[in-house]
Parts: sequence; C-alpha cells; structure tokens
Amino acid sequence: MVDTVRTEPAPPRRRPPLRSIVVWTLVAVVGAIAWGVVALSRGEDISALWLLAAALGSYAIAYRFYARFIARRVLQVDDTRATPAETLRNDTDFQPTDRRVLFGHHFAAIAGAGPLVGPVLAAQMGYLPGTLWIVVGVIFAGAVQDMVVLFFSMRRNGKSLGQMAREEIGVVGGVAALIGVFTIMIILLAVLALVVVNALAHSAWGTFSIAMTIPIALFMGFYLRTLRPGRVIETSLIGVGLLLLAIVGGGWVQDSSWADTFTLSPEALVLALVIYGFVASVLPVWMLLAPRDYLSTFMKIGTIILLAIGLLLARPVLQNEAVTDFASSGDGPVFAGSLFPFVFITIACGALSGFHALIASGTTPKLIEKESQVRMIGYGGMLMESFVAVSAMIAASVIDPGLYYAMNAPAGFLGDSLESASQAVASLGFSITPDQLAAAAAAVEESTLVARTGGAPTLAVGMSQIFSDGFGTGGQAFWYHFAIMFEALFILTTVDAGTRVGRFMLQDTLGNVWKPMRDVSWKPGLWVTSALVVGAWGYFLYAGVTDPLGGINQLFPLFGIANQLLAAIALTVATTILIKSGRLKWAWVTGIPLLWDAAVTLTASWQKVFSDDPTLGFFAQRDRFSEALDNGEILPPARSLEDMEQVVTNSTVDGVLAAFFALLVVIIIADAARVCVKALRDPSAATTTEAPYVRSTIVAPSGLIPTRAERELMAAAATRGERDGDG
Repeated sequence: MVDTVRTEPAPPRRRPPLRSIVVWTLVAVVGAIAWGVVALSRGEDISALWLLAAALGSYAIAYRFYARFIARRVLQVDDTRATPAETLRNDTDFQPTDRRVLFGHHFAAIAGAGPLVGPVLAAQMGYLPGTLWIVVGVIFAGAVQDMVVLFFSMRRNGKSLGQMAREEIGVVGGVAALIGVFTIMIILLAVLALVVVNALAHSAWGTFSIAMTIPIALFMGFYLRTLRPGRVIETSLIGVGLLLLAIVGGGWVQDSSWADTFTLSPEALVLALVIYGFVASVLPVWMLLAPRDYLSTFMKIGTIILLAIGLLLARPVLQNEAVTDFASSGDGPVFAGSLFPFVFITIACGALSGFHALIASGTTPKLIEKESQVRMIGYGGMLMESFVAVSAMIAASVIDPGLYYAMNAPAGFLGDSLESASQAVASLGFSITPDQLAAAAAAVEESTLVARTGGAPTLAVGMSQIFSDGFGTGGQAFWYHFAIMFEALFILTTVDAGTRVGRFMLQDTLGNVWKPMRDVSWKPGLWVTSALVVGAWGYFLYAGVTDPLGGINQLFPLFGIANQLLAAIALTVATTILIKSGRLKWAWVTGIPLLWDAAVTLTASWQKVFSDDPTLGFFAQRDRFSEALDNGEILPPARSLEDMEQVVTNSTVDGVLAAFFALLVVIIIADAARVCVKALRDPSAATTTEAPYVRSTIVAPSGLIPTRAERELMAAAATRGERDGDG
C-alpha cells in the first residue's frame, strides 16, 4: 500500500504582487553582494556585517521559496488531516500545542553545543569555509532533514527514527538503525551534559538562574493550561519577566551569602542533571518540558538578536583569515585533519545534525497541531540554529588570532606559563605577548585564558567583546560571565528533551519484543525506560567528571562523526519513504544531501580508523602511546603511566566504535537501496506504515503570523464554539 495524499483543490495560480517581487529582488541583490564581498576579499579588512547580511539574505530566500516548495510539492502537506497530537491525545506525550510554544520547544531541544562551539573550532580553517557550509548546508541539508523527518514521523503516529527504519527498510537495516541510533544518542546526551557540567561547576550565578527556570516553567505550564488557557502572549510576557529576574538575581546571589548554596561541585551537578532528566521525561510534556524549552528559547533567541544588534553598533572587523594555511596542511593545533572532511564534521549542528532527527521524530511530531506547521517548526527552527552558528563564527573571528590559538591549542603545546604560550603561538605565525594574555584574562576576571579549550570560553570572550564594544555598558567581565551562563542554558534544553526522546526510542525498540512497551501511556514502561536512559548517559557523565580520561571523555572524540552518521541514517530513511510512496522524482531533495553526508562521514571515519598520523588516527595514536608506555615515557595529555594506559584503551575503543558505527551506516544504506530498487520494480508491492487518514477538527495557523484566510477560519471556529457552548 502506497502513501495516500489527500489535498484540497489547488487554487488558481496568480501573479505575485509587484511589492513582493521588488522586496525579494532586493533581498537577493543584497545577499549576492554580501557573498561577493565575503568570498572575494583577500588581504583587506572585512566587516563582520557582511557575513551577517549574506546569511540572513540566504535564509530569507530559502524559507520563502525552497521550504515552501518542499512543503507543497514534495510532502504535499494536508491541513484537513489530523495529526497524532489530535488523534492520540493523552495529555502526557501527545498534546496539541500552540505553534509558538512548539517552535520554542523544538528550537530549544535541537540547539545544543554544536552551533556554539563547532564554528569556533572550525575557525581554525578560516571564516569562509565554515560560513559557506553553515549557510549552504542548512538550506539544502540540515533544514530539509529536520522538516522531512518531522513530517514522516507525524504521518506515522510520532514513530521514532529507529522504528521508522525498522518498519520501512526491514529487519537487517532496521535492527542496525535501532542499535546505531540509540547508542549514538546516549553518547551525544552524555557529551552535551558534560558541557553543561563544565559550564556550571562552581558558578553560583549560572546554577541559580538555570535552577529558577524549572519553577517558572511549571508555573507557565499550569497558567497556560488551567488558569488562562490559550493566552500564549500573556504567559510569555510573565515568563520572560520572571526569567529576567532570575538572571539578574543570579548576579546578586553570586555576590551574597547564598553563593555557597548554589556553588555546586561537578559530582553534585551530575546528580542534579540525572534527577532532572528523569523528572522531565516522565511528567506530562505540557507541565515542564514544553514551557521550559519555550522559556529558554526567549533567552536563546533574545541573546542572539542582542548579539546581532551589538554587531550593528560595534561594526567589528574580522581578524581571522578567510582561509588559513591549516585548511590545506591539516596540521592545525585546534584539531587535526584537512578541510575536507573535518570542517563538515566539526560544525556538527549548525548546518546538519543527526540529533535533530531524533527530536523531529520524538517529542515534536506528538505535539504539532497542523501538517503545514512543519515548515515553520522544522525548516524555520533549523535556520534559526544556523544563524546561531554564523554568530558563533563571527564571535570567534573578531578576536585577535593570537588569543584564539592561545585559548584553543592544547596545554601540552602551550606550556605552563604565559611566556611559553606566547612563544608557542609565535611558532604558528601569530603574535601575542605575555602581557596581552594577562590583560585578556584580567578583562574577563579569569585567572588565565591559556588552553581554555573546547570552544565555549572562546565564544564567551568573543561575545563579551562585541557586547562591551557595541553597548559600552556592563564591562567585558559581566558580558563574559553572562555568555557562559547563556551557553549552559542553551545546551541544557537538549539534554532534557533528548532524554524523553531516548525513552521513546527505547520503548519503540523494546516494543518489537514485548508489545506493551510500545504504549507510551503505560506508566511502568515509561518509568523503566526513562530510568534506563538517564542511567546510561548519567553513568558515562559521572565517570567523565571524576576521571579526566575516563567515562564520556573516552568517547568525546566520536561526537562529531557519530552525529553526522546519525544524519546519514535519517536521510536514508527519508529518501526510502519518498521512493516507496511514489515520489521518486522528488527523491533528490533528501538523496543529494545523503550522498554528500555519507561521503563526508565515511571519509572521516576511514581516516580516523586507518590514518597513520597519531594526531588523527585512533589506532595510530594507540600505537604511539603503547610504544612510549613500553619505554616508560609519558606523553601529554597523560600525567602518569596509568594515564598512558588509559589513553591506549581510549584510542582502541574509539577506533573500534568509529569502525562499528560506519559499518552500521553502510549496512543501513545498502539495505535501503535494496528496498528502493524493489519498490521501483514493483510499485504495487511497496508497503508503508503511514497512519490512516482522519479528518481534523482543529483550526490553527500554519506560520507565526496568521494569514487573512486563517484569521477568518479561526474566528468562525470560535463563533461555532461559543454557539455550541451556549446550546
């Protein structure tokens, strides 16, 4: 049985109004000029505003035309059809949710560490390669994946990505997908949680402010559901006001006698995160998860808009080169490897992210009111994240290159003093004096900025520089610590939503063996699977914070590759469904991004497994450390012979897992190809698991601002509701 598509009669085509033609022509011209300046300028000073203009112009055109084309022609969205939020409503996981609240939840859930730190690290190659991938990649790959996976999951009663693979591809590819997707997800959640712990450890301001978002979200959930149903704007204003009070209050707490209460150790933060993750997974989605993510989105988007305003006021010049020598040599100090494929791996979320497919087939399809909203939520949400990534690239590129490399090069390369760090940076061809390093640390009230690797501190320095120059108030130290808290809040929302999605995946997987587990309303299954998921990532997280070379630190190098391999699985499932449902002529929409992503990730996996360069290949690193261990030598980052043994173990595990994940993806793609060929040879035999058509009774807009026709429909529905109530 082929997917059935019900659509209303197509309205007669009419010429767009002259005003629309003029506006979009101007947008295209401004975007083209900005790209020309960014791409062709060499040796001159380039304003960061050109990057901003190029990205925003591209996003506007992509959303207006390409996303609309996919929604109408490829997916053929049908607003007369009820979504699972309506047909399966249980007020725990399935709940029709206002599009604005759902956009906030979805954006908060997908926007994690990747768009913040990935571009910062990729700036080692220059600002141009990363920016091109962020913008072009999101338009043709990342946003497409999010939107299409959301649509197909919604049409299948909110099935998880792994379960869709199992049902659409078959036993071999499906089982490989279930194993690969769930394993990769646990790694991703533990890595994201580790970033949160590192950001909040010993920070009373950040811990207090983020902790306060929980009672605020609970209040918003009950306010919107019971006290003032439907009053989204009113609830938003109250929530934002309380959030601002929490942020200001965090600064006061940090300087008060309460500071010790909210200054938590990494171990205590792990316990708090595990408890919170479990509670957020089992409570009804309207009560905590959705309102908290919606609330967090105000701060996320608000901060990025504030950063854009700061850029307009400060008009900083890009200090980074367009393309650095490290792009071709592959021997950069921040990460090893050449531009292809590692820029596309390092920028893990700003352009394309497999993790997003988990959210798009997890919580969001169970909450969406109308099929047409997949454009705003799926495609639009990913464009917003891409803008975050461009902002991060700008923030990393406006600081002095000498400071950038002093912060992001490894400690073993920089040495133990400011003098040695200055000399090490000079050996890379950049200049920064010990006094300048000391002054930079003092400006943000840190003891040192040397070897503050990972990308997050560099982003905070760049943001603080833009804010202080643009607004001239608060001082760089205030903005720096504000940015650190912003990063922690930004990433935390992916952990709670990801845990709930992991629970869905585990329930779907176990449901193949024991059917009661498939019922997401069954409380024992809900509690057990939630505990298993938080227990899995919590174990790796706790081991990681107690052992610098253990736990999730052991698996951290797999983050980028694993995330992009997950995207390959998602695009494979989407392409398979398009072909099986008789839409072969549109299979290129997901097929081309799939081919690109598979080429990138499998090339990266091959190099990480088989390269003989110890700075790049896992097994080469294992051999180097093993040989040194036999000779009684200690190599950085190890500090003892026991650390040397741990590095050997870590390298071996990472190499085996990298090969294993790549093999799983090859199996999934090969099995999907078999299924697609079979469907093309005999279309009548192609079966899918799309849910049957049920007519919707919900009236809701498709976008942020209702059209005139949508306003009339909503007014008519409200009148009918009042009349029925009176009757």
